[in-house]
Amino acid sequence: MQQYTEPATAKVADDDNLTTAPWGNAEAHGSDVAYRRLVGDAWQDVTFAGFRDEVAAVAKGFLAAGLQPGDRVGLISQTRYEWTLIDYALWAAGAVTLPIYETSSADQVEWCLSDSGARGVVVESDEHRAIVEGLREKLPDLGHVWQIDGSGGAVGAVDALREAGAGVDDATLEQRRTSVHADDLATLIYTSGTTGRPKGCEITHRNLLFEVRAVADTFSDLMQPGNSTLLFLPLAHIFARVIQCAAMEYRYVIGHFADTKKLTTELPRFQPDFLLSVPRVFEKVYNGAKAKAHNEGKGRIFDIAEATAVAYSRSLDDGGPGIALRLRHALFDKLVYSKLRAALGGRCTGAVSGGSALGARIGHFFRGVGVPIHEGYGLTETSAAITANPNRAIKVGTVGKPIPGVTIAVADDGEVLAKGDVVFRGYWNNPEATASTIVDGWFHTGDLGSLDDDGYLSITGRKKELIVTAGGKNVAPAVLEDRVRAHRLVSQALVVGDNRPYVGALITLDPEALPGWSSEHGKDASDPASLADDPDIQAEISGAIEEANKAVSRAEAIRQWRILSSDFTEESGELTPTMKLKRNVIAEKRADDIEAVYQG
Repeated sequence: MQQYTEPATAKVADDDNLTTAPWGNAEAHGSDVAYRRLVGDAWQDVTFAGFRDEVAAVAKGFLAAGLQPGDRVGLISQTRYEWTLIDYALWAAGAVTLPIYETSSADQVEWCLSDSGARGVVVESDEHRAIVEGLREKLPDLGHVWQIDGSGGAVGAVDALREAGAGVDDATLEQRRTSVHADDLATLIYTSGTTGRPKGCEITHRNLLFEVRAVADTFSDLMQPGNSTLLFLPLAHIFARVIQCAAMEYRYVIGHFADTKKLTTELPRFQPDFLLSVPRVFEKVYNGAKAKAHNEGKGRIFDIAEATAVAYSRSLDDGGPGIALRLRHALFDKLVYSKLRAALGGRCTGAVSGGSALGARIGHFFRGVGVPIHEGYGLTETSAAITANPNRAIKVGTVGKPIPGVTIAVADDGEVLAKGDVVFRGYWNNPEATASTIVDGWFHTGDLGSLDDDGYLSITGRKKELIVTAGGKNVAPAVLEDRVRAHRLVSQALVVGDNRPYVGALITLDPEALPGWSSEHGKDASDPASLADDPDIQAEISGAIEEANKAVSRAEAIRQWRILSSDFTEESGELTPTMKLKRNVIAEKRADDIEAVYQG
């Protein structure tokens, strides 16, 4: 069994908890900016002292409401300043935050609140409140429902809690806050689940504190005091949650922004020093820039600039660029790359990617442009990253080395295993699942991978997602899907072929890219579904398939494929909130399309 350990550099004291940082920062750096809060169209500064005072006031409201240490409280909201404020206030009150995606169905909300025995819930909108109120009879443990956005003259949750807690003295809150210890439960996160019922992951204060302290050196070039990032990932996801906690630990500034469709407008206004995202956002930035260049008749220039950026990045791993490549790179830096960096705000010097695999070409492209992406890997059960590409030592195409204090192993069957203080303590109310996931101290990730001689991990697929063709060939779909999805016209790709004679694929088109491409090719984009059978579209996708097939053997290559008339979406139930494919749902809903792949 392959193993690699990165020595620990951080410690978490037994009496430490996640509120130590906001209280300490308020005393030592009270006038420094902690957050930039969007009020109307203006970004307003929130200092560390101001944030701590707001947290304390809201936490007192939770105490006044009768919350006891360890009580679970749901939080259903988009990413916004109040999400972070309420999260820390619950921790200060000794409670456990139960994040629920704001896009969750009534059935999903019911499961999370009932299985956890939640005593209260904070919702964002009238819509969320209506869902919860409709479930009241099924939730006997649920007491309070607070709403962030007050409606009809009602007082919003923050003001209501502040008023309710006005009579609670500082000493009472301090006693409750400091009685929380490192091994106490901090949050109960239900996995979004690509199959079956979501399971509640028990994440402790130690888990989160060790995670954010372990990556101090890994991302020190980015996460400097005073630097800033625009946080647009859902805070219900562990990746965004760790970024929130790391910001308080390292004193970089966060701006919360939920509307990803308006990122192209907001990034130049906010001017972040670094970005944190899932691969799909980076793919959209790349594909959008490429589509724009082609639509403006500058496609050839962009394509050459892209090839130069990729070649330049690859050369950094092989002795550095020669003089001709350096000159070509400098030319395109003025013509193309500087404009891409400007679109990211003009100050962005790097990015962190997690949640799923980032294609090597996308990684090389952004590093060549001057915005290196630190790809990492982890799960909710590991409190986010267990590996990451560190400063100035990025290996594009890998998910990096173990973060300090974590041991990674690859079992004989190829499964990635992990040990360390970031590993959760188990699944809520599910000892059987816990016992099958943590075996002899090793957390079994369910992913397949390999370690190189320097300890860098490469993920090759998902153990449960391995496709076995009728001929007995094992195929990891992610390798092919990542490469097909890199094409500017592709939104999603699903590789199929289990018990079939060969590998096939379902392809969906990107609705944002189609109008520009259609105009460029003189097509009518008023009915995007009709373009699925267009010969020129078919030729484009054929090229993407051919490019993807270069990464695998002939037996693993996609032989037949079908373009669908509609995309996979979270609303259709075919994607998780973090854009992962729900393969079983797609297989059921698109069964006829899959059959058509093998009848064509």
